Amino acid sequence: MPLAFVLAALIGLFTAYGLAQEEKGDAPAEEVKADATTTNDAGGDDAKPADGGDAEPADGGDAEPDGGDEENTDGGGDDGGCCDEGECCGEGEEKGEKVPVLNSGDTAWMIVATALVLFMTIPGLSLFYGGLGRKKNVLSILVQCFAITCTMTLLWLAFGYSLAATGDGKYFGTLDKKFLQGVGVGSFADPEHTIPESVFFTFQMTFAIITPALIVGAFAERMKFSAVLIFSVIWFIISYVPVWHMAWGGGLFGGGDDGNWLMGAGEEVWDFAGGTVVHVNAGIAGLVACIMVGKRKGFGTAKMTPHNVPLTLIGAAMLWVGWFGFNAGSELAANGTAGMALLVTQVATAAAAVTWMFVEWNAKGKPTAVGIATGAVAGLVAITPASGTAGPMGALIIGVAAGAICYWAATSLKSKYGYDDSLDVFGVHGVGGIVGAILTGLCAHNMFGGSEGLFDISAQMWVQTKSVLLTIVWSAIATWIALKIADALTGGIRANDDDEELGLDLADHGEAGYSS
Repeated sequence: MPLAFVLAALIGLFTAYGLAQEEKGDAPAEEVKADATTTNDAGGDDAKPADGGDAEPADGGDAEPDGGDEENTDGGGDDGGCCDEGECCGEGEEKGEKVPVLNSGDTAWMIVATALVLFMTIPGLSLFYGGLGRKKNVLSILVQCFAITCTMTLLWLAFGYSLAATGDGKYFGTLDKKFLQGVGVGSFADPEHTIPESVFFTFQMTFAIITPALIVGAFAERMKFSAVLIFSVIWFIISYVPVWHMAWGGGLFGGGDDGNWLMGAGEEVWDFAGGTVVHVNAGIAGLVACIMVGKRKGFGTAKMTPHNVPLTLIGAAMLWVGWFGFNAGSELAANGTAGMALLVTQVATAAAAVTWMFVEWNAKGKPTAVGIATGAVAGLVAITPASGTAGPMGALIIGVAAGAICYWAATSLKSKYGYDDSLDVFGVHGVGGIVGAILTGLCAHNMFGGSEGLFDISAQMWVQTKSVLLTIVWSAIATWIALKIADALTGGIRANDDDEELGLDLADHGEAGYSS
């Protein structure tokens, strides 16, 4: 079955479902227009003052209704100012209903953050993985990451964003915003946002891109290109989208109620930038995939060392820089929380890299370039869920733990069980995501400089653990299903022995990564 037909059929299926919903009387999502809001200039007052108090005018006088306040009216209301509790009313809005206010500073930062996260996949992750592979497969790894970038962009537009970010279901949203229906220049995804929905959509799209691209490293050098694409499409639909909705779309992780079997009353998972959504999800998928696809030909006997370590270090450096957009950008504003996320990301990454380096030095007699780069990525992964709640001390704890535990997972654990996780997707992203997600429940406490104040640490760590366990089970089952479907549609997901021996650069693409 041609790949294009498969992709078109999947998109058509979801589109038809959405049209059927509309025929039943489902109302399309309403657009919140920018003309009901006041746009702050970059030099105006912050939408979110760092101290949490009211924004003061520059001259220290009383703020005027038409000034640079966080929330203004359009002048059409009777009050001509803010309603009760500082909530503002635009024309046609009920008194007390919050109207989103565009902030140009937040918007500018989020546009930059979006570019940084896309930069993580192309070229960052592509080069990091490409250098770790063998010379005959480098191009295939780069192409897989590039093609996934393009494919996930279209799927996020067609139905992914809508199923993830709309509705109040526990696992999936609705198709109200398929193909961004009802989303325009003046739309906001949430009344609390100070950035346009178009920017929020694109920022989240970059997360949807990098997550399936991470899995590529687990089955690198042996899975057919057509199978990679079909697997990625199906996995995106049945694993990435529902876990996103459960964690960030008001789903199962969002707090206990009568319909929530996982979380009790008052329980809420803290996953600031994607410990479960991105890293545990992709890491478990990588483990299942590398086992189901099987080991590379010659694994354990043939030489399979990285062919270009400088390329890997360059890729790791790009990931490090891009991760500031990943973590600090997840605040969706340019404020103090984003600044602290930037800081703790740097601290945890450095701590993990140094820890990995010394553990490897002690174990093998020499620290390797690949080791310190991989340790840095492990730190980036582990701080991701805690980056909005941890302080510098918490980041140090998470970084050291990630460096040591991920080293053990990528060496001793993999060696003990003999699975061929080519580029250590499970060891770094799966294990690192688990470590970070659980330790978020510890390091958010103010005893470690966290921002969540005083709370029951053991209770919150159990909440975090429940989200991790569900993500593990969900991703494992979804990955098995996606691989089985891809196997059936492609006549086998694995490259044949001759193609694997030749190298997937020539076998899949008819090109070589290097001219000689």
